[in-house]
Amino acid sequence: MERLDIVIPVYNEGRNILATLGALRQHMRTPARILICYDRPEDDTLTTINANPAKVEGLNIEFIRNAGRGAHGAIMAGFAASTAPFVMVFPADDDFNGEIIDTMVAKAEQGADIVCASRFIPGGCMVGCPWLKATLVRAAAFTLYHVARLPTHDPSSGFRLFSRRVIDGIPIESDSGFCYSIELLVKCHRLGWPVAEVPAKWFERTQGASRFKVISWLPAYLRWYRYAFATTFLRLPARSVKLRSSWTSAT
Repeated sequence: MERLDIVIPVYNEGRNILATLGALRQHMRTPARILICYDRPEDDTLTTINANPAKVEGLNIEFIRNAGRGAHGAIMAGFAASTAPFVMVFPADDDFNGEIIDTMVAKAEQGADIVCASRFIPGGCMVGCPWLKATLVRAAAFTLYHVARLPTHDPSSGFRLFSRRVIDGIPIESDSGFCYSIELLVKCHRLGWPVAEVPAKWFERTQGASRFKVISWLPAYLRWYRYAFATTFLRLPARSVKLRSSWTSAT
């Protein structure tokens, strides 16, 4: 039985996806299902995978249709389709971090509700990032860790693993891009749920266009940035985090 569902949001990632799936097949030992989450059936990611069965042999791959458009909707569709104890969001162009997945699952099995793939701890790196994005990401990471005291050095990364109780228990209010990821992080911090991190590498993509839109998503990120500081300095209680009624009644 799968211990992990890997959600991969895609948008015409045909030039990247086989290398990414190949890295997962080579390095990952955790029983996993890979959910390829797409907007439209003509997406070349799907045709590339279907045209190369030998290169994905042994991987449990399912295609999940996004009812809307965009990265956020694709990831939410993946979450809705997930059933495993742990759910990971993994970049479609990442063929260099496959070897840390088992370590992330191990951290989750030890009790972490979120495991962050961190670029800013020893063993991690961020290479080739455009200057504006790099400045914003590093400034947010420094202040959220050292001032707001979030328990990760890399709070804005969308590459992370979530426990089942996070996926099932915490409603997501964000509706754009990868903002859901920092939202779930800061809410877990306020709840006092454990967070862990492992070092990860990040390289600016060389194939395809990034869907990370710094300026348009900035207001949504700032909302959760303020939330993190309010948790620490206003000492807002865990009960201020609204959980799903089905989860609270079950627990």
